Amino acid sequence: MAKYTSAGSAFSDLVFEIFRNNGLILAAGERLTEPSGLTSARWQVLGVVDHESAPVANVARTIGLTRQSVQQTADALEADGLIEYQENPHHRRAKLIVMTPKGRERLREVEARQMAWANQMGGRVSVASLRAAVEALGAVREALEQESANAPMA
Repeated sequence: MAKYTSAGSAFSDLVFEIFRNNGLILAAGERLTEPSGLTSARWQVLGVVDHESAPVANVARTIGLTRQSVQQTADALEADGLIEYQENPHHRRAKLIVMTPKGRERLREVEARQMAWANQMGGRVSVASLRAAVEALGAVREALEQESANAPMA
């Protein structure tokens, strides 16, 4: 029977810890966005297009979701008047998602709550530990991206 190496065991422990944290972070995101009538998914899309208008496919790549799920979220944001679609000078069919003033206002509300929450949560763990975690997760992400790029096509 195969056994984990110490590195494999540590990696598995990290993955399970990420899974546990993911659920808690998503729940916190819902609490942060709810007073502004948003969801975590809507917050993510608004956060991407706040920096630069972009087509749905670009937003999906940026946040690691499918184009279809981002399209559904963007359509809901448009229905609520938080974004609008505009012509894309670089592509005839792929319209740009552009934030409206109402969308920007809602995003700023959530960002203010998130900043207060981040300051509170960050104060519970040492800055050195947080920076080490970011560095480790970045290294894991790079290894996963490299593995994905080298994986054979199905």
